[in-house]
Amino acid sequence: MSAPSRILVYAVYGAGKSTLAARLSERLGLPWYPVDDLLWEPGWVEVPVARQRSRIEALCRRDRWILDGAYHGWRDVVLARADLVVGLDYPRWLSFWRLLRRTVRRLVTGEEICNGNRESLGSVLSHDSILLWHVTAFGRARRRMRAWQADPTGPPVLLFRSPAALDRWLAGVPVRSDAPAPEALRPPSARRGR
Repeated sequence: MSAPSRILVYAVYGAGKSTLAARLSERLGLPWYPVDDLLWEPGWVEVPVARQRSRIEALCRRDRWILDGAYHGWRDVVLARADLVVGLDYPRWLSFWRLLRRTVRRLVTGEEICNGNRESLGSVLSHDSILLWHVTAFGRARRRMRAWQADPTGPPVLLFRSPAALDRWLAGVPVRSDAPAPEALRPPSARRGR
């Protein structure tokens, strides 16, 4: 079995999707398309869902990609084409702590996030705060990942419940795209002794 060439990294906000997508891109030689760059225009103007879907459809028609998220208006497109879903199913406290730490860092440094956008104290304290989104979305994201893993008709899903488990798995991921898939990248049903 060859290494997957179309990978969805999925988790709740702040768990580390983009960091993992960048690491996988580097190791596997696959292009990574940050989802936030496709969804947000400058000034935090959200791209209309129909245009989001069109952009995602165009990307998913390609043979090689990594996406760091999948949202309601086009999640089906990504799942239909993904060879592998890597889910970060970390405890709520851990993903929230990571999100809070990242948000504070971005506020202090003025770090650009996507298309020139930056977090502001006003956005963090608003009713659309990413911190509030985490609280309301955590359970749905967890249920969704676990349902995908249990669905034999969908792509294989690897769920990691801790950063240590993820690091152990990443240690077995090949460093170039033409390397044969190690045990770590094979779906559980195709691994030896299972």
